[in-house]
Formats: sequence, C-alpha cells, structure tokens
Amino acid sequence: MKVLVTAGPTREFIDPVRFITNRSTGKMGYAIASSALDREHEVCLISGPVNLEPPKAASFVSVVTAEEMLQAVKKNIAWCDVLIMTAAVADWRPISINAEKIKKGAGSLSLKLEPTVDILDAIRDRKGTRIFVGFSADSTDVVSEATRKLTAKHLDMMVANDITRTDAGFECDTNQVTVIERSGAQHVLPLMSKSDVATELMKLIEKVNV
Repeated sequence: MKVLVTAGPTREFIDPVRFITNRSTGKMGYAIASSALDREHEVCLISGPVNLEPPKAASFVSVVTAEEMLQAVKKNIAWCDVLIMTAAVADWRPISINAEKIKKGAGSLSLKLEPTVDILDAIRDRKGTRIFVGFSADSTDVVSEATRKLTAKHLDMMVANDITRTDAGFECDTNQVTVIERSGAQHVLPLMSKSDVATELMKLIEKVNV
C-alpha cells in the first residue's frame, strides 16, 4: 500500500517570533511511518515542526502551518491508498499576523482568532476507495467523541486518545488508544510503546484493505 501520514503540531504565527501551537511531539505519527515501512508499504510523511529524524526510506514533506499541511495533503492525496491523520493541527489561528515583533511594553494584548480549515473535511471529495484514518484527542467522553468524529468526517477508522493520562498521548513514548472502525467495532489496546501501537494499527488497516 501507499501510506500518507501526517504528524506533529502546526504553528500559527502571531508575529515573526511568537506562535500558537500544541503539545504534539510527532512521535506517534513517526512511529506509524516507521511501522508502515517495516511492513513493506511505501510511505510519504508530512510533518509539522518536531525534533525527530524522519525514516530514511520515507518521502518527507516539512510544513509549519495548518494551511501548509492542507496543501501538502492535497498535493499527495492522489498518490496514496491510505491516509493516516495523526497530526495535531491547530484549530485556530490569528486573524492577522503582526509584521513586526510586538513589543512587551505595548501593554495587554488581545488576539482575534479564526478557525483553520479542517483538512479531512476539505479533502472529503477526494476519498474515493482510499482508507481514511483519523486521530481524536479529548479529555472527556473520549470514545463517544471519537465515534462522533468518525461519522461526521466519513472516516474508515478513528483512534481515540485520552489526553488526561500522564503515561499516554502527548509528550511520552507510550500510548493507550481505542481504535474504532466504521462498522462500530472497537479495539481497546493496552498501554504500550507508540511503536507497538503503530504496528497494531497497521495490522487493522491492512485487514480493511483486504
């Protein structure tokens, strides 16, 4: 299969040195890219800013903002059989970016934000027979919210993450997820390394592809 993976956070700039971002390290997405390669699939990895080395055998696209990630996905979607959206794309961005650094002495600062484009919504009409897999990170009603998103975004699979855990999700090497299929089937994976989570996820995706 040809697997397109998005990973890491995006940065939405306030001025030339300040930006809005999130806690994503990209480790889960990079683990999925590595696992897919190990299982002899072709991989294109689209990544926001992280401190990780991409797998050497993967085609690699570096992006910064949500808009750049959207354009990179659009450019590569026709190539892939599977899209795995692990990236923690910013939900909002400043309406305007200050051209110069905002001085600290300027007093209080109010930011006006606007929603970024939902990448999965933006490429929905390009799905065709491709397998679309999303990641959902929530602090309450984790599985039910992931199930809602799976239906709303017309996905084949959604991976639910509980961001309240200290041993899973952001900024750690382990994860505990529930994988929800479009059929309603749920696969509750135990706490394991992100590499092992990636392997289990790829096994489930390969079954969908058969």
